[in-house]
Amino acid sequence: MQTGDPKIIFGADYFPEQWPEEVWHDDIRLMKQANVNMVNLAIFAWALIQPDEDTFTFGWLDKIMDLLAENDIDVCLGTATAAQPNWLTEKYDDILFVRESGEQVAPGSRQTYCVNSPNYRRAAQRLAKEMATHYKGHPALKLWHVNNEYANKNSMCFCSNCETGFREWLKNKYVALDKLNAYWSTVFWSETYSTWEQIHTPRASAGGRNATKLLDYKRFLSESFYMLYMEEVNVLKKTTPDIPITTNFEGDWSKFDHSLFKDDLDVVSWNCYPNPLDPNARKWVALRHSMMRSLLGKPFMLMEQAPSQVDWYPININKSPGLMRLWSYQAIAHGSDSVMYFQWRASQKGAEKYHSGIVPHFGEDSRVYKEISNLGNELSKLQDIHGSTIDAQVAILMDNDSWWSVDNPYGKGNKSLDNETFWAANGQPFPTVLLNYFGELEYYFNAFYNLNVPVDVIPVHYDFSKYKVVAAPLLHMIKPGFKEAVETFVQNGGTFLTTYFTGLIDEHVGVFLNGYLGPLKEVLGVTVEEFDPLPLDGTNRMIMAANPDGFKKEYGCSVWCDVSHVTSAKTLATFGEDYYKDYPCVTESQFGSGRAYYIATRPDADFMHDLITKILKDQKIQLHDLPEGVEIMKRKKAGQEIDFYLNHGKDAIKVELPKGNYENILTQTPCKHVLQLEKYGVAILRRIDENGK
Repeated sequence: MQTGDPKIIFGADYFPEQWPEEVWHDDIRLMKQANVNMVNLAIFAWALIQPDEDTFTFGWLDKIMDLLAENDIDVCLGTATAAQPNWLTEKYDDILFVRESGEQVAPGSRQTYCVNSPNYRRAAQRLAKEMATHYKGHPALKLWHVNNEYANKNSMCFCSNCETGFREWLKNKYVALDKLNAYWSTVFWSETYSTWEQIHTPRASAGGRNATKLLDYKRFLSESFYMLYMEEVNVLKKTTPDIPITTNFEGDWSKFDHSLFKDDLDVVSWNCYPNPLDPNARKWVALRHSMMRSLLGKPFMLMEQAPSQVDWYPININKSPGLMRLWSYQAIAHGSDSVMYFQWRASQKGAEKYHSGIVPHFGEDSRVYKEISNLGNELSKLQDIHGSTIDAQVAILMDNDSWWSVDNPYGKGNKSLDNETFWAANGQPFPTVLLNYFGELEYYFNAFYNLNVPVDVIPVHYDFSKYKVVAAPLLHMIKPGFKEAVETFVQNGGTFLTTYFTGLIDEHVGVFLNGYLGPLKEVLGVTVEEFDPLPLDGTNRMIMAANPDGFKKEYGCSVWCDVSHVTSAKTLATFGEDYYKDYPCVTESQFGSGRAYYIATRPDADFMHDLITKILKDQKIQLHDLPEGVEIMKRKKAGQEIDFYLNHGKDAIKVELPKGNYENILTQTPCKHVLQLEKYGVAILRRIDENGK
């Protein structure tokens, strides 16, 4: 996204409506002092903009928009539709969403609306139109921010509007009831439908619920959020076609399929809130940055992060000095062209008054404001980074349908070993509560991340032919066309890696017969006869079939063991215990010019490191064995690499550099041989010749 000259966008969510006008001018002074160049406005201001159904008032917003324009601060303008006003909720009783229990939520918070409420959707479109018409051509307007954090609080609704919409969605999908009955296998438990009106939302019942119905309902709601977004987008594009559009995502992609939005987003933006108490926070962040970057394959926006502490974890510690700067640069290193915060000025009242702001309650003489102001001045000198990209040669495939069919929409699962509790939360019986789709994806991502290898995390239906290595952990569902895409990829020299609980069901949640792995049996050269989930603390051993370079003789494994049979693959490791002792647990298949790996268990971290190292070396992909806590990421622009070195450790450390001459862009000083990184230190290096050019 261009907003004039190339620059790293720097700013925050700004709520001038919470403060008297005399504070606004002080805000502008402090923003300019910190080199803020963009703010997000009007995100939750619907009630002020439209105090009743027939009145729109823009006076206060005009004043602040004009003031920002006069001071060369751009505006990402919210459509204000994330929190409807009380008069609207009171007038239309279908707006509030309904929980699975049948209870309608009370007003008084954000995102209490039902995504399929016709009255809410009509009002939201009208507000978007009024906003676009009023601010068309305003010099401060550079970006539209539609709604806010879709599905954060209201991802599941079970109201009559959703029920009606679900039936229409099913009619469009299946056309005939006989076809629906066949795909849902409603002969089981005498569930056969004879009229469309017999189909209700999949609320809790006496026992396990129909798995295909559960999945279809989640698909329906996912598309509902996309259609809600598009209704506002169409209004904005018609009136302000030259203004780019975004909506800010969260890090949890389980609530809807984000890939639905990809063709209608000008820039991906998201809100990043790791817990400073989490020792793996940097990995948590890196994965989600990779997801955002990969959705469109271009730089994204870090729309929100906390200046210091948040207010929703059980214990909310501050970001200690230097950590905010480090995590801001981590976002840029992973492909962000912005560093923004929630919020500009810490609220004096309201539900989020203890959430930090750039300007804390203490004021401008605070540690937090000074630290962020210094960062803003640093970023203003980094124009060369803007627009640079990341060239990943590894991809991890992510599939919402597989995710939903493992951790389905009615509870995360994986939290309780009590069967009755698990059924109540998840709606259907399952082999083990220890199955964790996103947890396994994260486990494989971290294996690459630990070797400082950039990874794109892409939806499973994207074209992955350009990569050298593709991993698809826990890909429970195999859809039409995927078999052919994998076979072509491997045939042409790619390396494909997948895991246990892959290839068990088709897109209608029907199990593949005659051996699990279904359509992938040929390329993997192995088939699975049965599986054996392990107890909570259960383990097995992995015995290497040979003793290849780079591997130990034995490793540990847990969670799951497949009883599999090799057809054309080579066995790399076998199980060491139980009745499937000596059965393969890791196989390698030569298929055309490439290789396909199957891992029939959850190996320990040592094996993951050794296997991923082998795969990367075989594909001649550069890996970096750096000191613990040090991360390197590379962005490229006009053929030149820009290397980000980030020290996530709490001690200063020295890093040996590859041969060559470098300039540290941040300090504008030459660097060679060894790089000194302080606690939470950051260095951004580019190669220069011996003359410093």
